Parts: sequence; structure tokens; C-alpha cells
Amino acid sequence: MKNLPAKDADKGTNFTVADFLEAGRDRLKIKLVAGAENVSKVMAEPIVNRLGLALTGFFGCFAWKRLQLIGNAEWAYLTSLSGKERTARFKELVSHKAWLFVFTADRHASAEEIKIAEECGAVIMESPLKTRIFSRHATFIMEQLGAPKTSLYGTMIEVSGLGVLIEGDPGLGKSETALGLIKRGNALIADDLTCIRKDVATNFLFASASDSTAGFMEIRGIGIMNVSRVFGVNAVRGEKRLQLVLTLKRLDDIKGEVDRIGQTRRARTILGVDVPNIIIPVSEGRDLVNLVETAAQQQKLILAGYDPVADLSDHLHRRAQDFKVKKGKGKTNGR
Repeated sequence: MKNLPAKDADKGTNFTVADFLEAGRDRLKIKLVAGAENVSKVMAEPIVNRLGLALTGFFGCFAWKRLQLIGNAEWAYLTSLSGKERTARFKELVSHKAWLFVFTADRHASAEEIKIAEECGAVIMESPLKTRIFSRHATFIMEQLGAPKTSLYGTMIEVSGLGVLIEGDPGLGKSETALGLIKRGNALIADDLTCIRKDVATNFLFASASDSTAGFMEIRGIGIMNVSRVFGVNAVRGEKRLQLVLTLKRLDDIKGEVDRIGQTRRARTILGVDVPNIIIPVSEGRDLVNLVETAAQQQKLILAGYDPVADLSDHLHRRAQDFKVKKGKGKTNGR
């Protein structure tokens, strides 16, 4: 499977104020009130910062690159000042490089603050959400926007609750296999092109479709299919953790490479995370739908701590021990 180019993907993805505004338009109910010409600036530190002591004039360890949040506490302090003092404090913030502000809890920037922002290249946004609610949702949105990302050629399916990516050369039947799995009650995540993001906190990978192709499949001979319209809304998922990669290969291409026992544990490294990888030989007459479903169910047992190879080894060892005991008893009886 081929990874599409992604500059510094494992280090995180840069995003702009415009990206944040678009992503938070509905969830954050956010709107731009100043600095429209500066929304192309990159949010270098995608974290919310409470201004605190900076409002009083203390700028030691001031995190100026972050999103400066002005909620009820900050608003109460600012409104306790005279109009002239409040304007002076805002000017000080901007003079110490702060450039991105958001007023929450239905608080609004003053005309003077908007004017200063426009003159100095700063951006001011407003949201009616309570400060704690805005902070939580904004943090989640920024983490998603800034997460390490890449795109892979492959079809992502939820199989028996497990996130499975099916990869392989064109013409090997990835989409047809996925279609068979969907008809058995499994769900489509993405067809052909799968978007991967890394959750840095957990080191988990999550897969989804691109916005333009979500919920659609291409089946040779049938064409484009809207999966939820054909099979129902439960046949599609928005995002799923990636826990297994299945690589389809022609049998002639991997002679001598197939691990018949399954003792060798392969891994596919994506964005620095190792994902279990199984190679499935493709040949005429093989039931790929059944094989993929079985591989997923087997992987669930392995993730739960069960090792079938070790279990078989123990079973054979016990049989050998029983045979030795029986053989020993037979010699004793013969005497």
C-alpha cells in the first residue's frame, strides 16, 4: 500500500485561523469580528490560554502564540477598569505579540479593541458559548486539526467491531470484498482512499473517508454506489480506530513468503505507529469475504491476549506427555 505524500505528517499538521473558523462554525458558534485579512495565519500553538496575570501587566512566561480566551473572569476584570485603562491593557497584550483573541459567554469586544486589532494585524472572534464549554470543544477541534495525518490507498471497513484496512494492487477485489462484508452486516468507513489521523495522546490511529467521497463506493461493472441508500444508515461509519491491516497479494507473487502457521507477527508502520498486518494470498476460488471476516475475529482474540499458536503448542505438549505416560504404563504391565 502506498502512502500519499504528507509533509511532516508525523509531527502534526499546520492549520490556519480560517481552518479553525470553518471547523468550529457550528460546534463553537464562532464568528469573526476583526482581522479578516489575517485569517490565513497559522495557529502555531493550537492551545487555549487564559490571560490571567497578563491582564494586570505581568508578562512573565506569557504564551502569546496561543488562542487568548476572554471569558467571564477576564471580562469582569476588564469592565472594572475605566475605558482608557481597558484599552491600554489590550494594547499591552498586542504589544507583547498576542494576536489571536476570542470573547466567550456572549461577551463582546469594544470598538477600541476592534480598531486596535485591525491596525496591528490581530484577530478577534466571539462565541456565545460558556467559557468552559467553549474551551473544551475548541481544544478538541484544534487537536483534530493539528493531528498528524496521512492518506492511504485502501478500503477501510468495520468488521465485527474491529477497524480493518484492506490494501492491495488494483484489481484484486478490495471493494468487492468490502461490499460482501457490508452485506453481512459490517460497515464501510472509506473506499479506495482512506484518511488517517494519529491521536497523539493515546498513540492510536483513526481512519475516515475524505469529505468528498464519504459513504460512496465504486464497484466495477456497477459504478458509483451510495452505501447508506442501498444498505441503510448502519452500513456506514464516520471514523474508526485502525487495528488491523490486511494486504491482498497474488499467490504467484508471494510463494515462499506465506506464514502458514501464523507465528510471525507482521506490522505495518503508519505515522510511527505499528499496526498488525496480515498478508492474504489471492487466487481463484478463495472466499476473501470469509477470510477477512475470520482474520478480524482472530485478531480480536489476539488483542484480548489469546495466542492460538501457543495454545496449539501447549496442546501438543500435553498430548506428548500423555503418550509418554501411557507408554510407560504399558511397559510396566508387560513385565
